[in-house]
Amino acid sequence: MTRLPAGKELDKVVREAIVDVAREIHGTILTDRKPTLRFPIRSLKNVKYDPEVGYLEILGQEAERTLTVNTVKPFAQTLRMMALSKLMVDMDEHATKRDAYYQSKNWGDARFDEQPESDTVMDDIEAMFAVRGVTREQLRYVPDEHGGAVAGELVVIDRDRETGEKIEIDCTRFGSGAYTVPVDVEHLKFRTKAKFVLAIETGGVFDRLNRHKYWQKANCILVAMGGVPTRACRRFIRRLSEENKLAVYAFVDGDPYGIANIYRTLKVGSGNAAHINRFFCVPNARFLGVMPQDIIDYDLQKATHPLKDVDIKRAKDALKNDPFFIEHKRWKQALNQMIEMGVRVEQQAFALHSLNYVTEEYLPRKVADPKKFLP
Repeated sequence: MTRLPAGKELDKVVREAIVDVAREIHGTILTDRKPTLRFPIRSLKNVKYDPEVGYLEILGQEAERTLTVNTVKPFAQTLRMMALSKLMVDMDEHATKRDAYYQSKNWGDARFDEQPESDTVMDDIEAMFAVRGVTREQLRYVPDEHGGAVAGELVVIDRDRETGEKIEIDCTRFGSGAYTVPVDVEHLKFRTKAKFVLAIETGGVFDRLNRHKYWQKANCILVAMGGVPTRACRRFIRRLSEENKLAVYAFVDGDPYGIANIYRTLKVGSGNAAHINRFFCVPNARFLGVMPQDIIDYDLQKATHPLKDVDIKRAKDALKNDPFFIEHKRWKQALNQMIEMGVRVEQQAFALHSLNYVTEEYLPRKVADPKKFLP
């Protein structure tokens, strides 16, 4: 498994990476040359997919930012963002994207006018340092949102930030609630006897399965992704599954967004994040459902919705441009079947038969035969 550095090892790697870039820029200026920053181009056009590797890999195309009259502001903003990162490492602090945007208001002419500008620079910096195994979280920039909800046969071993004391969190003992994945998961350890992880798109289905303790009946761990899973959620599932040799089954809506955005991001990452996919995807994930064929097999015709133009476009784009779907014949067949049927179906559609049909009928039948899952 690709491991990320943690603790003092992490701080040393980040400091060295930032200082090396700063020294290179300084040395270039001293020789009367224009300094240049290079960033990998983040798009599907600059990635490849190899099933043996298991995720979308970035290729060699790069964008350059050379210090000129026209680029002086973004160049300065990049350096200030790097300096802020080093300061936070030294102070053992973190900042959200929004925090970083407001910090820039003290940077004079280098301040950001809108947060999308600072987000872009932050992404550029991460891409630049990703080759050293450094991610945005390790640069001390953390997301505003949490990493998902967890329930089931799992003990998460965390630590007290001030004392370092070990804390054991039993994910079966949250009553009607659930454990929340933190934004930084590298220090966590796990203890479990579960058989698999069920990654669920919607909070509503997660709550139903948790309320009826499906995790106890199936001896599994439930993770609510809440739509496209956050980086922390994907990293949590990745570490949990690989370190404990657990299968990962994805249960999302049977529509182009659930398949081509939510599931694809979970399993192989994305083009925009190709520089860090090797850390934040779950290559051993399999697609349990909802499959287009499930509409027929489980008599869900009355509970479908017509595909919108945006759905059809997303499905066709996946078939034409996405290396993951292009690679797998079974996915081509499934997406073409969806387009031909002209309908999509949600996870909650099984309530057509009964409120607990998904826990009592659908999931038990599906889990019993994972060979039929889509790759």
